[in-house]
Amino acid sequence: MIRGIGIDLCDIERMKKAVAREGFVKRLFSEGEIAYAKDKADAASHYAAAFAAKEALAKAGGWGLGKMGLDACEVVRTERGPVFNFSADFQRRLEEEGIIRVFLSLSHESGMAAAMVVLEG
Repeated sequence: MIRGIGIDLCDIERMKKAVAREGFVKRLFSEGEIAYAKDKADAASHYAAAFAAKEALAKAGGWGLGKMGLDACEVVRTERGPVFNFSADFQRRLEEEGIIRVFLSLSHESGMAAAMVVLEG
């Protein structure tokens, strides 16, 4: 059964300006997300997609990003597509709420990054 759906958009140019500010990247992204983005020609588009993913997850669960916390998850790219890697605390929270699977889709095009999350329980 679907327990929640969330979608978010992030302006890549706005993210490009934000990542230029000292400390911004380390506050919002995991070491893995930083390494992945830095390895790409347009790092800002990958930061924007990861941020949109976290926002979409927070919306899908009805938690809000502030309540969920930026350290609750990181976006990991796999051969089968992007997935979340959850902190132990957040994984417990998902289990307590009966969420058994989390689906993630990312895209970036024409200056925007998009993410969609579906929670299954």
